[in-house]
Amino acid sequence: MKNRAILSALMLLFTLTMAAQEQYGFEKMNVSEDFAENGFQWFNHAELLAAGNKEKSNAMTIGWGGIGTLWGKPALTVYVAEKRYTKEFMDKAAYFTVMAFDVEQSRVLDYMGRHSGRNGDKAEALGLHTAYTEHGTPYYLEADMVIECAIMYAAPFEEKYFKNNVPKLMYNHFPAGPHTMYIGEVVNAWRK
Repeated sequence: MKNRAILSALMLLFTLTMAAQEQYGFEKMNVSEDFAENGFQWFNHAELLAAGNKEKSNAMTIGWGGIGTLWGKPALTVYVAEKRYTKEFMDKAAYFTVMAFDVEQSRVLDYMGRHSGRNGDKAEALGLHTAYTEHGTPYYLEADMVIECAIMYAAPFEEKYFKNNVPKLMYNHFPAGPHTMYIGEVVNAWRK
């Protein structure tokens, strides 16, 4: 009986999530075929990274990343600095989302990049509507594109592996500490 109730609750959640996606104009996308953005330029615009669950989640603006393939899978790589609040969520998560917003919503990226979730609910402050994928991964219905990834690999940057001065110079003046690299297999994607 308990398993049946859990299954019913999960089916209801999935149905509500799909209805919310349709209401906000999302359509399923195959990143291997439909991702038309230049991978070298996409993160320059700044995107939003989110992790967590229904009880607690956080998002932050990211300006670094990579998109391509790894181990025969479509993959997305993101980097989160040691002292960022979102890192706590990423380290516990099995999945994360990366979201793109249109130029008119640049206030979202600006606010998310300048405020910490430790000090309050940033999504609530912006009036964003949080939804969850079938895996329970948070995203915002106001985004233009959402890519959900299952974390395949995570590792912190270590100074002994820096092979030139680029990372050394970066971290000499970066108070948030070195980044951890998270490589995620793209398991879902939607766009408006």
